[in-house]
Amino acid sequence: MPCGQKTRLQFGLATEFITRTNTLDMTHAIDAHSVAIYLEDHPEFFEQHPDLIAGLKLTTALGGRTVSLHERQVEVLRAKVRQLELKLGNQGHAARDNEAIMEKFHQWVLRLLSSGEARKPEAVLTSIRECFGVPAASLRLWSTPAEISHLWQQGPDIEAAKVLASQQAVPYCGAPDGKPGTQWLDNASAMQSVALVALKKPGAHESIGLLVLGSPDAKRFSPDLATDILERIGETTSAALQA
Repeated sequence: MPCGQKTRLQFGLATEFITRTNTLDMTHAIDAHSVAIYLEDHPEFFEQHPDLIAGLKLTTALGGRTVSLHERQVEVLRAKVRQLELKLGNQGHAARDNEAIMEKFHQWVLRLLSSGEARKPEAVLTSIRECFGVPAASLRLWSTPAEISHLWQQGPDIEAAKVLASQQAVPYCGAPDGKPGTQWLDNASAMQSVALVALKKPGAHESIGLLVLGSPDAKRFSPDLATDILERIGETTSAALQA
């Protein structure tokens, strides 16, 4: 056979082989997909052919051994049950934590109401530190009743704190990073996390001050902390000081 004809024949056979291989692969993929769709549309198939179920063998995720369809279904269900148990456990812990926080908040409000000193900033801060176990707390006011000392209107970063409080939609939680008001805290350099809470009159948009809470624990006021309790503390503090 001439060299040219031999080359063309080899090329033709190779092309036919590739074409058939691709066709088989495509057919296999389409067939598998069609089977899956058919079984989804006809759930009664295995009821009509129960002998097929007994013969099905699947690979388990535990050790890679071969198991029956029934065993694999039980394994999948057990995994789902474990996931649900874990989820319920986490929800239970969160519920207990929330209950404890609300109890602290309740005791704090009772203390403010019964002390007769709710309008004194130092009394409010002391009660926050003791009831909530906050290592450091301070505040400044720029709209105060006459009987509150003007000393609560002084301090570094007052103007910057006013801007921050006026723009704040929710309390800030995170690292101090030179945020306005953090220098008002005792031992400010040791604080690894802070919460900055704008003080506003009930129903008002303008701020009357800023409450600052701090902790040497970086996780105490982490950025992912829910702020609903902090918002309530801010609202209650504002109402107490303006009563």
